[in-house]
Amino acid sequence: MYRYAIIQQELDTPLITNIAQAINGEYSAIACYAHLATVAPTEEARKQIKEIRQDEVRHFQTFSAIYTRLTGRQPTPTITEPCPQSYKEGLDFAFKDEQETVDHYLDIADRARNPVIRTAFQRAAADEQNHAVWFLYLITKKSCSCQT
Repeated sequence: MYRYAIIQQELDTPLITNIAQAINGEYSAIACYAHLATVAPTEEARKQIKEIRQDEVRHFQTFSAIYTRLTGRQPTPTITEPCPQSYKEGLDFAFKDEQETVDHYLDIADRARNPVIRTAFQRAAADEQNHAVWFLYLITKKSCSCQT
């Protein structure tokens, strides 16, 4: 009950809008990374992309739970950006998206007065930065023809 009372204080429309955008972003990433894993040229790349996708699923679930607690209703996620179909374009897209998402999540964390929300978005920002590094690694490996 205490945690619910704290979250209810957070009824901040811009914050709720940002959380809804984050949910849509995670939903889009989940779909995109499922596709990227199927077109990945190696088992190593497939495994890494699937691990990243699992983090995105966790973020989606966490943000959806926060949204539901704040608004009293389930989110209705939509895919906001189509995923490129080629592996190389998909990696480039994912890298840039992850980098931009880090800043977005840190902004949300900074706005949040609630420590549960702040911590969730700070943790997600750290994960997104890690994902960007992995996508950069896969881009680099692909461009130098270092496939194993």
